[in-house]
Amino acid sequence: MTDPLRSIRIGTMIQATAGGAAARIAELADAGFESFEPFFWQTTNGRDLAELGKRCRDAIGDRDVAITTLGMFGNPLEGEDLDRATLQGWRDCIAAARHFGATCVAGFTGRLRGRPIPESLPRFKEVWGELARRAADEGVRIAFENCAMDGTWAAGDWNIAHNPDSWELMFDALPHDNLGLEWEPCHQLVALMDPLPQVRRWGSRIFHVHGKDATVRWDVIREHGVFGREPFAWMRTPGFGDSDWTRIITELRLAGYQGSIDIEGWHDPVYRDALEMTGQMAALAHLKRARGGDRFVPGTGRYEGGDPSLA
Repeated sequence: MTDPLRSIRIGTMIQATAGGAAARIAELADAGFESFEPFFWQTTNGRDLAELGKRCRDAIGDRDVAITTLGMFGNPLEGEDLDRATLQGWRDCIAAARHFGATCVAGFTGRLRGRPIPESLPRFKEVWGELARRAADEGVRIAFENCAMDGTWAAGDWNIAHNPDSWELMFDALPHDNLGLEWEPCHQLVALMDPLPQVRRWGSRIFHVHGKDATVRWDVIREHGVFGREPFAWMRTPGFGDSDWTRIITELRLAGYQGSIDIEGWHDPVYRDALEMTGQMAALAHLKRARGGDRFVPGTGRYEGGDPSLA
């Protein structure tokens, strides 16, 4: 039977820009990750994505591991060389997603640099209207990450999809069913927003989830404010931050979410560099427990590796 737990898979992101994505997947394929998200930063570097997809799937082999989503991050709304490369990267990833077994491509919306969010909407509608049509023809969904990249409503360089108010504007401008969100609680916590109401309100638009958390340092806020010398929040690996992942996954399931939660590492102030994989493996176990277990044992009605009350 199909393992009902794995309607939500726990995986990790894989850097693909510099090459080596397939080799990295091969290294991690037996580590317990149930999905991988290969991602590119600003450019695919002219790679043959169909061939890369085949090599990534060959690295997985017959394991019960999926690639549900590709990542393409950059600013496709502007006109500099790397911006144009990002836009082409989106077109290429959409066309090649099936070679990875992916049904979603995720990244930033882009933004007119230094301008308020509403001023980007005409260009957003032009670019993403075309990409949404391409994606629909390929059976692919597009997910916008809710990362501010240090932007605000008034100004920014990368992304307008970091605030629920902008989601209203975006999806009113382009109500396509295959446009949605790549959501993570971290970016809402560092903006001092409660993530859970967003899952209830926007659950049908959440197409992919990043496993990244945050610690809000309320003692620092009380003493220094949010723009002082001391950072008022840290981005964290799941299990080391403030998020209640059991509640988050419960709300995702209630919203009908099926897909992967792919861990986004590299940001944690402690579990990075030499401790990166220590943090990621702890996050993998934490998220599996929050989901209810590691795997369903056929014929027993029991789950392994999760909440002891479920065993």
